[in-house]
Amino acid sequence: MDLDESGWSGEGQFTKRLIAALAATGAVRALKVEDAPASRADAGFSFISNELFVRFETTTAAVRRRRWSIFRGFGVVPVNVMTLEELESRLAALPDIGPADYMDAGMVQYLRTERVMAPYQTRGYKLIELVRVYESGTVPSREEP
Repeated sequence: MDLDESGWSGEGQFTKRLIAALAATGAVRALKVEDAPASRADAGFSFISNELFVRFETTTAAVRRRRWSIFRGFGVVPVNVMTLEELESRLAALPDIGPADYMDAGMVQYLRTERVMAPYQTRGYKLIELVRVYESGTVPSREEP
């Protein structure tokens, strides 16, 4: 798997587990990880938002070609080995990942929270991690006109 982490700060334990799970599927050819602009921190919480762009392995399939309703022969087109829905169902079966919190035709979203208590501190903070998985070549909703 070709992994591009150049746009990612490396924050987020769930994101790291998700990257390892995607690498283990064998159907992912390339993965790009980026920090989303929504990340921020305050005294009582830390909000981490990451985006993963997945490109699947492809195979070829023969399709019939027609022109003006006349059969012209067969052509070869690339077909993805896995879809985003199949990827989500495979990740939902893993105990470290679990089912997605939200899913539509172009995105899978995970939202994980945990309370972090540092040693010798009376108050901890809440860590909120939002991870969105897109298929490569699609446009995130924040960039649509």
